[in-house]
Amino acid sequence: MTDWDFPRGVGGVVLLVDFASELGIPAERVLRGTGIGADAVRDPLAQVEAHQELAVVRNLLRASGADPAALGLAAGQRYHATSYGIWGYAVISSGTVRDAVEVALRYVELTFVFCVPELRDGTDLAQLCCHDEAVPADVRPFLLTRDMAAIFTLIRELLGTPLPARAVRLRLPEPADVAPYADVFGTVPEFGGESSGVVFPRELLARRMPQANEHTAALCEQQCRELLTRRRERTGVARLVRDRLLAAEGLRSDMDSIAAGLGMTGRTLRRRLAAEGTSYRALVDEVREAFAEELLATRALSVEQIAYRLGYAEASSFIHAFNRWKGTSPRASRS
Repeated sequence: MTDWDFPRGVGGVVLLVDFASELGIPAERVLRGTGIGADAVRDPLAQVEAHQELAVVRNLLRASGADPAALGLAAGQRYHATSYGIWGYAVISSGTVRDAVEVALRYVELTFVFCVPELRDGTDLAQLCCHDEAVPADVRPFLLTRDMAAIFTLIRELLGTPLPARAVRLRLPEPADVAPYADVFGTVPEFGGESSGVVFPRELLARRMPQANEHTAALCEQQCRELLTRRRERTGVARLVRDRLLAAEGLRSDMDSIAAGLGMTGRTLRRRLAAEGTSYRALVDEVREAFAEELLATRALSVEQIAYRLGYAEASSFIHAFNRWKGTSPRASRS
């Protein structure tokens, strides 16, 4: 899987907006022309398309005027394990480093990556290749260094020690100052080659993860699998409705409002969804269930706050729905 053009959570955009703010660049300038409103950035349930995040990156590069590769290197260090939602928890709770890498790559569409990684196994050495070939040239230097720095940041947090890289390769011209790269990667990268990635001892893959938990890993992977399946299977009008529901305040919209936004009446929308084997209520339940699992797993919000985020007037209505979906209560699912 080397295609970066998949929908993604708004969290990646939030990190870029916060990074821009540190540089003195206002959010409205970074979001200008992207189709992403300030309300979406504040909504943890919002979802964006890859081309929208690319537009944010282009705005950031224009506004900063900094070297794109150096800027990406700095930005990538803001991508912590908890930034990725349920995907991050699936990786953290994996049994070994190999398990963590494999689950990370299996559900890479739940991340913010553009230079999609691939694990290559050797006799004594292993390599994590970062495919940047299909990334637009104007944003490639930024996204390559951002994604590589994010990998090193994630591994350092997961293992509690830096990744022991034998070599780091970047398909970029060598900069005048390589010190920032050495600080992030623990070694001076090899620049100007034909591929990008990191080479490390193969024995690292067998190392036990510090927070390994078989039950949690299985639960998180199940949630990743279900979320990814739902993202992929929705097409046609159902996909358009789902996208509307994923937008800021989307779950607080009624069917007629969604229909009007799509240029049709509520009756027409109901008929079109029925022809695709689904319904508006089923799509609302699907989106609510997926986000409920993710928000409960993060433990950042109370059950009452999650109920509000999901568009319920009362927490009791959310608890009843969750029991219907999972056969247990939201609080019990956290224990």
